[in-house]
Amino acid sequence: MYKLGFDNEKYIALQSERIRERIDQFGGKLYLEFGGKLFDDYHASRVLPGFAPDSKIRMLIQLKDQAEIVLAINANDIEKNKVRGDLGITYDLDTLRLIDAFRNFGLYVGSVVLTRWQDQPAAVKFQKRLESLGVKVYRHYPIEGYPSDIDRIVSDEGYGKNDYIETTRSLVVITAPGPGSGKMATCLSQLYHDNLRGRRSGYAKFETFPVWNLPLKHPVNVAYEAATADLNDMNMIDPYHLEAYGTTAVNYNRDVEIFPVVTAMFTRIYGECPYQSPTDMGVNMAGNCILDDEAVRSAANMEIVRRYYHALCDMRKDGGDSHDVEKLKLIMQSAGILPEYRSVAEAARKKSSETAGKPAVAIELPDGRTVTGKTSRLLGAVSAALLNALKLLANIDDRINLISPEILEPITSLKVGALGSSNPRLHPNEVLIALSVCALTDPIAKQAMEQLPRLRRSELHSTVILSEGDEHTLKKLGIYLTSDPAYESKRLYHGC
Repeated sequence: MYKLGFDNEKYIALQSERIRERIDQFGGKLYLEFGGKLFDDYHASRVLPGFAPDSKIRMLIQLKDQAEIVLAINANDIEKNKVRGDLGITYDLDTLRLIDAFRNFGLYVGSVVLTRWQDQPAAVKFQKRLESLGVKVYRHYPIEGYPSDIDRIVSDEGYGKNDYIETTRSLVVITAPGPGSGKMATCLSQLYHDNLRGRRSGYAKFETFPVWNLPLKHPVNVAYEAATADLNDMNMIDPYHLEAYGTTAVNYNRDVEIFPVVTAMFTRIYGECPYQSPTDMGVNMAGNCILDDEAVRSAANMEIVRRYYHALCDMRKDGGDSHDVEKLKLIMQSAGILPEYRSVAEAARKKSSETAGKPAVAIELPDGRTVTGKTSRLLGAVSAALLNALKLLANIDDRINLISPEILEPITSLKVGALGSSNPRLHPNEVLIALSVCALTDPIAKQAMEQLPRLRRSELHSTVILSEGDEHTLKKLGIYLTSDPAYESKRLYHGC
């Protein structure tokens, strides 16, 4: 059952104020390394119930008169056509998407910096495309001996070779389409060039997770480890913070490992480092906005189990090794939870056993009620479960067909006949389109359609791996989903 545990409005206010304080600390110019997703942070919204996926962008809107955005993208990622897994698009295309999205929010995008530039053909082509679209482009180069050779890095042969990014606002947000894009190096390069020009500026880091002022083994922080199992990130007590202040703070291994290097770079540039620990570099206020710790713990534990199911399915789909699965098993064990924590999975399997092992789906609504759906001649299990959920929410008798077979039959005939599909059953998006057509003349169908927003934050489990199309529709509806690691058929190709 969904229960509010996070004060989103307080978060936006506190976070905005914290960033303003950090700008003032450095004399009115701050380069802010912005990790994670800016306007679609669904992980945070799942583990901190009440956190809106667009909270970070709404926070930046509070500062939009002071802020400009610089996007960093690794030229090697462009050359390799690296794909953002959750969207299925390459990093270069996602850069264009991000620019459009920021502009739609009224935020100023100053430029794009292509990092690790070595005249890669695809990167050269992308630079020309950006410039033809009126976007300023800068280039940063690989530095031999990075990050350990401080003498070379902080010199004309290191940061000095990079283009200086011209900025006009007091807050420069450095963000990227994905990890490994060189955000921190971009920030530090700018500090070096500003110092050469006699300008004072500062650097700070904004990462939502791990939450520094929650316990190391708090489920929210453990859920972050689960989310980054493939990156081998590990939460740890910040030893520098403990030594400097005598208080415990949580950070993660990469920031702790790089801190001596960052300290040395700051000292070389400014003569001293303004930070005593990697935690000091952060500006995250999420831990101060938790309303209900029990609700947050429950939500985070559920996310850990979801990540486990996702890893099982990824291994089944990709035929990869079991490293991520085994790591997630250990994470669940340390958190004291089992896969059975996700009760909606058991409900789906029970429905499947009642229908001779056919694919089945269960949906647990935010109010705690559960409905199921089975595979039939005209409907897939997901589609059936969605219709059953809408009927339950609208108090419609379960025996009533929201969409009559007379309407479904021609659609399935079109799919198989004219469109050549091997699957006659309707997918969720097709069912919802059919239901919306029925709603024009049928008040019961209209009543069901009006319940769609109430599906948000529902939990769904399928006994078979869902198609990409089905997953996309369910995510659009705001439903949190998992699947058993099994396909409906023994075919080698499992497309739509």
